Amino acid sequence: MERKKIVHTLDTPYSAAEWPQIHQDDQDAILELLCQLLAPLGVHRRSFIAPSKGKRKRPKKAGSSENPAEATPTPPVPELAAHVDVGLSKISRALQDMTGKDELGLPSVDASSKRGEADSKADPRPYAVVFVARSGQSSAFHCHFPQMVALAAQPQPADKAVRLVGFSKACEDRLSAAIGIPRVSSIGLREDAPQARALVEYVREHVAPVEVAWLREAQSARYLETKIDGVPTKVGTKKPRLS
Repeated sequence: MERKKIVHTLDTPYSAAEWPQIHQDDQDAILELLCQLLAPLGVHRRSFIAPSKGKRKRPKKAGSSENPAEATPTPPVPELAAHVDVGLSKISRALQDMTGKDELGLPSVDASSKRGEADSKADPRPYAVVFVARSGQSSAFHCHFPQMVALAAQPQPADKAVRLVGFSKACEDRLSAAIGIPRVSSIGLREDAPQARALVEYVREHVAPVEVAWLREAQSARYLETKIDGVPTKVGTKKPRLS
């Protein structure tokens, strides 16, 4: 006869927030519009910004000009660059600034006391869309985005709430080529970015805002009892002792 025992587990309401479900055709269309938008940044970077070769000092070539004034002036960066953030850390900090709360959910103090004077001037413009290349990397790198985006969207109007787009297909190489950076996994596009109206409107039409069910329960400040679940578990056969 099969032996069973009851194993007790604690149930938590703080389950992981789910990513918005986006049809694959819509993902492809969003990726195409995003790469077209970022293309001028990649062209400028490849044409006028020399790639970094590390900190090693190299001898100067004979006959090279030492006067910076004689060099060809670099044209200004496209206006779009001021509206685009790249990188997990930078986007996470910006989403935290949008919520107006610190890591514990308390009202944030002056940013200069936490991250230094250099980071105290946070960009006041909120994100319109956050794009994340989910394929090819561990979920530990981006699993916090749904919850942070949901919190950041709370002060915003419902029709302009920040959207989260997770690409299920591998697209890091295409994004890197478009923006001219060797490795790109996440991109934040700020509100009122130039030439981005078509992309933002398409995303708002086809991507729903992030929903976190337990967040609404937590805001109600209603006491919830601890749930203890009893799960029947099979017990293996007892091994005979060796004499």
